[in-house]
Amino acid sequence: MRKRELEKYKKLLLAKRAAILEDLGLKKNVLGSTVKDASGDLSTYSYHMADQGTDSMEREKSFYFASKSGRFLYHLDEALRRIDEKTYGVCQGCGEEINAERLTAVPHARLCIECKEKEEQRNTSR
Repeated sequence: MRKRELEKYKKLLLAKRAAILEDLGLKKNVLGSTVKDASGDLSTYSYHMADQGTDSMEREKSFYFASKSGRFLYHLDEALRRIDEKTYGVCQGCGEEINAERLTAVPHARLCIECKEKEEQRNTSR
């Protein structure tokens, strides 16, 4: 892969990484707050059960998205590592070059379409 192409993908990966980190920063504020903090109420009186349930659900949802974002961040970092090692764009399954359209759509891809399909078939047949 040419240096210009690698730079294009590196910029794309870094932009996605920055967006994820910004999103995780926002989620961190939600995850770190208590029910009392989230409501803004300084009193020690109990809250309505429906409000507590909604707040709990929102924190759980934020945790799920933060976890998912963390996994995505790992894959982006691995792709950046492959760029530095000059192995980016090479399928880790068969060793062939990964199609440019696939890398544009999924810049953190480590497998070509054929190897990814085989991997998914193995995972669904379990």
